[in-house]
Amino acid sequence: MKKRAGRKASILVTARDHVRGADTATVTLVGYGDFNEPECGETYRTVKKIQAKMGARLRYVFRSFPDSAAPGPAESSAEAGACAGAQGKFWEMHDALFENHGASDEVHLSRFATDVGLDLRQFRSEMRSHAHRAEVRAVRREGVRCGVTRVPAFFINSRRHRSAFGLATLLPAVQAAAGEE
Repeated sequence: MKKRAGRKASILVTARDHVRGADTATVTLVGYGDFNEPECGETYRTVKKIQAKMGARLRYVFRSFPDSAAPGPAESSAEAGACAGAQGKFWEMHDALFENHGASDEVHLSRFATDVGLDLRQFRSEMRSHAHRAEVRAVRREGVRCGVTRVPAFFINSRRHRSAFGLATLLPAVQAAAGEE
């Protein structure tokens, strides 16, 4: 009997992704994360430092990966990000969610939506109807197909980064991918 190799989805950046940086950047860093996961909050700060250091050489893609596939605070935060994305304000909501870690109840999410300039009526309607739940779950399933089992998880130029996620390990890996020492 022939043994089948496990299939993993490729890490391609698509039009539905949330991207900071130019398509022409030397390095693409794809991060899967959960807005409510403490370790993801720490890596959020690390990625901000890497972005500042790398500048135009880095393209960063964030994909929501709620820690649980079941409805709950993690999925609500991911849906809030998707709602903001639908209004062209994903990154503003992304930052608000990470900077206010764990504040994922309806009151806080509505406040963040107001703070980042969303149409609050549309935001609340989409949150109540779970207009983006299927999208959030599809991104999570794609992450699982790519081998993501827990977050944070990073891919540098489509290669899985399996080391620690602190600045001391992630920055050198990104710099190496850019051909820097």
